[in-house]
Amino acid sequence: MPTVRLSFSPAPAHVRTARLVAVAVARRAGVADELLEEIRLAIGEACSRAVALHRSQGTDSLIDVAMDDGDRFTVRVTDRATEGRGAATAADPAAFLVEAPVTAEGPEALAEEAVAATMGLALLAGLVDDLEVEAVPDGVGTEVSMSWPVGRKPTDA
Repeated sequence: MPTVRLSFSPAPAHVRTARLVAVAVARRAGVADELLEEIRLAIGEACSRAVALHRSQGTDSLIDVAMDDGDRFTVRVTDRATEGRGAATAADPAAFLVEAPVTAEGPEALAEEAVAATMGLALLAGLVDDLEVEAVPDGVGTEVSMSWPVGRKPTDA
């Protein structure tokens, strides 16, 4: 089961690159074409959430994205933010807003990024059926894990 890893600095411009790579890996893994737009949107939301958390807290740690193309196409987006932690599942999307409040002190733009980070999880719950959000077990941050079925054999090209 090959894994593709991508790490990027918390800049909004890098989210587009993560989306492009994820869709290319999903297509190669054999994910059905009708799911590719959902994947693009979900990866964009998860990465934007991570960027917003990092920026609202002033951390320049890298954001990690790992894509596995085994029985299911799985994407894990890991941030290193100190707030916004908490575990929830797509079965309880309201927990994203209650369990993991994000606050920011400082300029209004940072407060908006904190709200965007929290709302991103609620949007992901509506986009992805197989969604988990957990605290990183070996450090600071959260991991957003999403997966989709692989509908056909991967291509070698």
